[in-house]
Amino acid sequence: MSEEQFQAIRAGGFVAAATLALLLQRLMPHAGLRGSWRVNGTLWLVNLIVIGAVCGACACTVARWAGQAGIGLLNAWPMPPYVALPGAIVALDLVSYCWHRANHGVALLWRFHQAHHSDSTFTVSTAVRFHPGELLLSLPLRLTAVVLIGASAEAVVLFEIVFAVANLLEHGDIALPRRIERLIERLCITPALHRRHHTRSGPDRDRNFGTVFVIWDRAFGTYAQSDSATSVRTGLPGLDDLTPLHVFALPLRRPAAISGACASE
Repeated sequence: MSEEQFQAIRAGGFVAAATLALLLQRLMPHAGLRGSWRVNGTLWLVNLIVIGAVCGACACTVARWAGQAGIGLLNAWPMPPYVALPGAIVALDLVSYCWHRANHGVALLWRFHQAHHSDSTFTVSTAVRFHPGELLLSLPLRLTAVVLIGASAEAVVLFEIVFAVANLLEHGDIALPRRIERLIERLCITPALHRRHHTRSGPDRDRNFGTVFVIWDRAFGTYAQSDSATSVRTGLPGLDDLTPLHVFALPLRRPAAISGACASE
């Protein structure tokens, strides 16, 4: 797979995921929120430019290099694609869980991650509300994980598509029927579970860190039950109605609300 193919497939997957999430949000709204589209759209555009300039398809390049050099678990011990592909996706999702949890447990990282949690209107657009500093800080970890796992370029792009679908759907202002919700939450994170993670205050902000699979929260004791019937006030105290410039400047000020283990800086 070439870098150009990688980027094209990833972009197509993101567009399809966003279309699905927006459609479900329109058809099955939870609270009928309008969303912080101006702020979130600005952040998304800036991140697209910054990450595109810094990395582009570097995950594909790194995966191909590791494969040619025989570096990484799946390269050292080759497995059939039907084992290697899902195995890489599960492993990369575990890395994502650990990184997300670190963003709530390390004061410096929380300074950047609070940009994401400061959205008081929890909608699909919240899924792209990230400070560029957070995305840049995550790059070394994510690329190292690709190398150590020995994930192929095909596995990486498949993971990025699965991640995009999960990320956009779980941030949606979506109310799923309870029967469907019960079925999905046995394996994956639902909008209701992630909405609880975005609570405005309280210990639940340190729960439900998963993006794709719920197994990590269950295994590491960070799972908290929630359903679409539960109303959750989202955002961070003192950080309402921020402009794009205010969001970009958040890491420079002492956090107005500090998550769990970040209480001591």
